[in-house]
Amino acid sequence: MAEGRRLLVAGNWKMNGTRAMVAEYAAGLEAVSGVQLVIVPPTIYLADMALALDGSPISFGAQDVHTQAAGAFTGDVAAGMVAEIGAQWAIVGHSERRAYHGESDELVADKLVAALEAGLEPMVCLGESLSQREAGEAEATVGRQLRSIAQRAGAESLSQAVIAYEPIWAIGTGVTATPEQADDMHRVIRNVLDDLGVPADTMTLLYGGSVNADNAADIFAGENIDGALVGGASLKSDSLVAIARALAAAKHA
Repeated sequence: MAEGRRLLVAGNWKMNGTRAMVAEYAAGLEAVSGVQLVIVPPTIYLADMALALDGSPISFGAQDVHTQAAGAFTGDVAAGMVAEIGAQWAIVGHSERRAYHGESDELVADKLVAALEAGLEPMVCLGESLSQREAGEAEATVGRQLRSIAQRAGAESLSQAVIAYEPIWAIGTGVTATPEQADDMHRVIRNVLDDLGVPADTMTLLYGGSVNADNAADIFAGENIDGALVGGASLKSDSLVAIARALAAAKHA
């Protein structure tokens, strides 16, 4: 693995969990040597997570942020608010935000910039639909998303992010991209980054899409994959820790 690429496992709870779950969950977490663990609960539980993880090497973040620092945007949360509460991360452009809220690559780029301006580390999500993959358009689709974001936000902004490839057809379906499919797409992403003038060898790339403790080792065998953005399997802390251990074992073997 190239120098500068971190090993990272992020657990995205999506719209799941309870306030009571936070403390119990945090108590069940264990640091894994060489792997950054990031917990991404619903926004309403960020303050509770800040307290639960106080003094821990495990970090946390938000599932989304607004493009603006303040204003009349009912129901939205600014990146600065997320940072003020102690979070270090923000997911931008998750496929569910794109699908259910109509988020464009340009909006994702603006959220990337907003997160960076607030001092957060962004996780920028990319991915193709099943129809796009079946039509042979997967690589072109992901490349187009990446180029559009870079064009608006700038290559320098993109270089400060973590990129998560999440094939839409593998999210919450129980279907996972084969290790070969996943690593091939991560290689494509690195090639596009190189074309954009972004130092691809130092960029941390994650795979997301029905990752669990059983399939993690196979996925992490790919030389271009540095970790995972985990959905359903992250709702149990021991499951997320097991995935992080699989990552450590795969990369330090």
